[in-house]
Order: sequence, then C-alpha cells, then structure tokens
Amino acid sequence: MKNSLLVFGTILLATVLVSCKKNVVYVNNIDFETETWHKDSTLKFEVEIIDTNQVYHVFFNTRITGQYEHSNLFLFIDTDIPHMDPVRDTLECILAKDDGEWLGKGFGNIWSNKISFRKYIKFPYSGVYKFEIEQAMRTDNLPYVLDAGISIEKAK
Repeated sequence: MKNSLLVFGTILLATVLVSCKKNVVYVNNIDFETETWHKDSTLKFEVEIIDTNQVYHVFFNTRITGQYEHSNLFLFIDTDIPHMDPVRDTLECILAKDDGEWLGKGFGNIWSNKISFRKYIKFPYSGVYKFEIEQAMRTDNLPYVLDAGISIEKAK
C-alpha cells in the first residue's frame, strides 16, 4: 500500500511539473560572475516566435542577495521587433516592501523575482525578437545581483 501511494505521488508530481513547463516558450538567465551588474553590461537575448496567434506573458527574472542595497531595480529594455522599429522601455522592478521585507521567493540569503514586463500580448510577426536589457540604476556597479534574464510563457 505504501509503495502504491509513493508511486502515485511521484506520478502526480511529475505530471504537475511537466504541465507547468509546457507554457514556457523561452527562459534564459545570465550569471554575473562577480555578483555585480555593471552599467555597461548589456544582457542580450534572441527569441524565435512562430505562433503570432498565441497570447504571451514576458517576464524579467533576477536573483539578488539580501545585501542588495536598494528596494528596486530600474531597467532599460530594448526590443527589436521584426519588420518594425526597435522599442525602448523603462521598467521599475520592486524587490522589497517599504518596511524592507524582500519580495519574491527566498532561499537562505538569495531572493528570486519574476517581474511582469508584458502581459497578454501577441507578437505581431513571426521571426526572431531581440531583447537587450541594461541596469538603469544611477551607479556604475550594482553589487549583489547574481543573475538576470527573461522568460516568455504562453498565457493560460
């Protein structure tokens, strides 16, 4: 009986994990070897989009340590869209509450955040979309940032 429950639980967990991953179209996070994001370090991502009828969510991902000195993170995000002019956006990522409590998911002294950049969008053309992300804080070196990246998911 115990073995049957263990097998059932394992199958259920595997099914949940696989079904969650089906919505992920793209995910890539880039590590900062020195745990510092320099203002001239531009993160570059290329994503091929085929289905222009699908609705998507685009997220910015980051991991910081508890020593990060700010409650937010400003970004410049340049998007190169096939057959269109590039678009530049500024995104403020709120990483902590006013009282200093970190947001996101924490494990030890590391905090992961998945911040909404675009929700419920359709990409207008199939092809390769290029995203370039720069930290836009008013400092050359932004310490205690472990990695940053993007993820694109199919909307449910």
